[in-house]
Amino acid sequence: MQNTDIVILAAGKGTRMRSAMPKVLHKIAGIPMVSHVIARANSVANAKTIVVTGFGAQQIEDTLGTDASCYVEQSQQLGTAHAVQAALPQIRDNSRVLVLYGDVPLISSCTIQKMLETVSDQQVALLTIELENPTGYGRIIRDSDRQIQAIIEQKDASSEQLSINEVNTGVIALTSQQLKDWLPQIDNNNAQGEYYLTDLIAIARGNGVNISSIKPQSSLEVEGVNNRTQLSQLERAHQQEMAEQLMDSGTSLADPNRFDQRGELTAGTDNFIDINCIFEGSVKLGSNVNIGPNCYIINSVLGDGVEIKANTVIEDAVIGDGAVLGPFARIRPGAELAENTKVGNFVEIKKAKVGKGSKINHLSYVGDATIGEGVNIGAGTITCNYDGANKFKTNIGDNSFVGSNSTLVAPVTVAENSFVGAGSTITKDTQQNSLAISRAKQRNVEGWQRPSKKTD
Repeated sequence: MQNTDIVILAAGKGTRMRSAMPKVLHKIAGIPMVSHVIARANSVANAKTIVVTGFGAQQIEDTLGTDASCYVEQSQQLGTAHAVQAALPQIRDNSRVLVLYGDVPLISSCTIQKMLETVSDQQVALLTIELENPTGYGRIIRDSDRQIQAIIEQKDASSEQLSINEVNTGVIALTSQQLKDWLPQIDNNNAQGEYYLTDLIAIARGNGVNISSIKPQSSLEVEGVNNRTQLSQLERAHQQEMAEQLMDSGTSLADPNRFDQRGELTAGTDNFIDINCIFEGSVKLGSNVNIGPNCYIINSVLGDGVEIKANTVIEDAVIGDGAVLGPFARIRPGAELAENTKVGNFVEIKKAKVGKGSKINHLSYVGDATIGEGVNIGAGTITCNYDGANKFKTNIGDNSFVGSNSTLVAPVTVAENSFVGAGSTITKDTQQNSLAISRAKQRNVEGWQRPSKKTD
């Protein structure tokens, strides 16, 4: 299979972003813009991704790490052709070369594939689109036979050329040999004094090579970001697109405009998601899941029939079938809740396994613990798992009952079928079928006078 080298231009500062961070690291759907582009590029078999950096080069490399095959730095920003020239030493012989842009994040894998399939020794692929308002874009110049002859940048265009609605997106694909032969022929004799990659089109035509125009499936694929307003507009458009895909797969959204997916979300059917929910990282929903408003779910798996009530946070957790969580529950990393468990309001669970049918309904903290099946943990219960230096584990056996306002000082085991009296501090293991109670003896003082307010 032929090699593919994909050059991603990411050298610009993005002055209009008003940011110390390189423009391409600003996020769409929780992911840096350039990461979207790299992910699409990496979907191509045998692809080598070459990221051209400039402003904030080290920051880009530190953020992306090994996601890209390699990095090259464009020390001076002298135009797109100059940027590709910087990547030339990394481009392999006898490969197809595709040029993409780190601030045009939503190009599709399908469009990339069409571009690459079009490339040959006698044909270059150019991604173009017709816009109602083409202001700011280079115009596509065609001859009387509708063949592409050249691209003219807006600042160099005549009034007649400015009326053209078909524009260049900047995305181009050609062979590595064509690129190596033609790049040295580009000059900077233009209004900007820059080396334009678009000049390759006229050079290709001069060499008798055909220019094939490829159209994207959606204008969203070719929209770039130059300021924070455009970033927010593209965010909303992308979220709307993902919301529609989710609904088409069998999930209902109370309001697609108040839905945020920041990563990968897979779902079964007949789910319902209320407003203002955020899904981050890799989240998997079963079927018949009901998620209330204002929930935040990160890198978690939810089984069939799960109900998540309002304002619940779930992170790095596994939730079993039929579980009910919230409202205002916090499920922290390492939590595993078995089927038909119940975790209620203002309950926090961290690195704990909760067995089938167990309940922690109110105002409790359970950390570094194993909870058996059929356990009931009363309001205000705390597992004291940290001594200031080390973490210790609490074990609660099947069918146990822990009364309200109890403190379980780890390491400790509450045995199966045992009962902890309300208000107890448990520091020693309990026995099966027993009552453990540890509280000060109650004393009633007769004739006690309530304090009264002093008068001036």
